[in-house]
Amino acid sequence: MTIDWDLILRLFLSGLMGGVIGFEREFRAKEAGVRTHFIVALGSALFMIISQNAFTGHQFDAARVAAQVVSGIGFIGAGVIIFQKNVVRGVTTAAGLWVAAAIGLSCGAGMYAVAVAATLMTVFCLEMMHFFHLRYGDKVVEITLSSRSEEDLLTMLDTLKEAQINVESYSVSGDKIHLQLRMRQRTYLESLKKLISSLEGFKIIDLN
Repeated sequence: MTIDWDLILRLFLSGLMGGVIGFEREFRAKEAGVRTHFIVALGSALFMIISQNAFTGHQFDAARVAAQVVSGIGFIGAGVIIFQKNVVRGVTTAAGLWVAAAIGLSCGAGMYAVAVAATLMTVFCLEMMHFFHLRYGDKVVEITLSSRSEEDLLTMLDTLKEAQINVESYSVSGDKIHLQLRMRQRTYLESLKKLISSLEGFKIIDLN
């Protein structure tokens, strides 16, 4: 049995480039990290290699397996998307897995330059958007308070308005008030400290 080093190189490079994207996601403490992206890219390359080399004859069509990878990766991507407290999380990571699968298919097809370019552009996009978000983006802060009366709620809303803090939504359940506040990402810690110091008569139950 002869070893086809070119095919092994395709597998290695696909896993490596998928792992690069996964490292960025893991560094940002996202849902899927190095291992998930590595395996997705490696598996996609393996499917492409199998489709190109394991089947022969008039019915051979490598595009069929590639198409199944494209549709099948949605199953994994859906697993990292979380809907929690009216906020959807994990969509970017799911898109990263989708791209990792495409990079794996590229490596499996021997299109190394395309795979490298796609990896670099993906990581560049993720890092640049993270930088711009920290500098110019907003952050949604959720806080749950306990109050003594509905008048306290009205007073607190006036306080938030004076502090120029945008209230996304709020709900009242018994003596508890749950708020979703939108603040500037760059200065939200300072705004949060000012808000907490101004909430006299309220007890903070939860903050995230």
